[in-house]
Amino acid sequence: MLNRLEMLRIFMAAAETGSFKQAAIQLGISPQAVTRAIQELERLQGEMLFHRNTRQIRITEFGEQLASRAGDSLRQVDALFATEHGQQTSEFEGVVHLTAPKALGRIGLLPVLADIAMRHPGLRIDLNLSDTPAHVIDERIDIGVRFGLLQDSRFVARKVAKHAFHVVGTPGLIARVGAPAHVRDLESLPTTVMHDETTGRGWPWLFRGGQRFTPAKPTFTSNDSEAERDAVLSGLAFGQIAGFLADSHIAAGELVPLLQAFAPEPWDLCVYRPQRGPVPKRVRAVFDGLVKALSDKGR
Repeated sequence: MLNRLEMLRIFMAAAETGSFKQAAIQLGISPQAVTRAIQELERLQGEMLFHRNTRQIRITEFGEQLASRAGDSLRQVDALFATEHGQQTSEFEGVVHLTAPKALGRIGLLPVLADIAMRHPGLRIDLNLSDTPAHVIDERIDIGVRFGLLQDSRFVARKVAKHAFHVVGTPGLIARVGAPAHVRDLESLPTTVMHDETTGRGWPWLFRGGQRFTPAKPTFTSNDSEAERDAVLSGLAFGQIAGFLADSHIAAGELVPLLQAFAPEPWDLCVYRPQRGPVPKRVRAVFDGLVKALSDKGR
């Protein structure tokens, strides 16, 4: 069963060529398919579209009126898939909506997204950076990046890397107040904490075996992980900082890793997208590009 748009295209080919056979050749279908499409369209319209005999066809007055209206409609449909220059629209053209943690988005994603966008003209990136996980379905996000494996069956998730979290402080801070030997020692030391905007409370520090510590009176509180890192770098307080923010400073001797015997298991970094029908090529290109670039193998 042909859809109505296909029937109109067949009808227009027959009207323009004046021949069912030529219409079939032009469209790459059989003459019988053209005949069936015209007969079905005539049934739907309740009018004859062509006078025909064994030698020729001639469009009817009603057919001419329909051809005039159908021609305009088909040109409008074709215009939806063409650029201003009459070229076919890029299969990657359109917006891809993403969400990611603030610091990771700025440091790890922006160069990757810029490279993907430059390789696919017409692709547009809409990146929402937040350390509060987005409601992907409600906010119509195409792709998300976050720490921790998603268990929600509505998502297609790929684990791409593992990232450690370090308790760190500057050499100057350690010289001034001493270094913690146990998690409980943090209670009497200056600390930082990330503010959870969804609950109004601080994010707990995580340690091996499920142990947690939430600073009761943090010296510095922020909703931005880079700001927290910078506060720790200034020597203001100890903090638990993601490896991708702290590793270079540890290597340079600017930060000292502490409580390593209590360090939590590294967190999975996941790239995910909702399962909601066919995946546009632009979304797949960005998804696959991020998986490759952020994976351990891609480093």
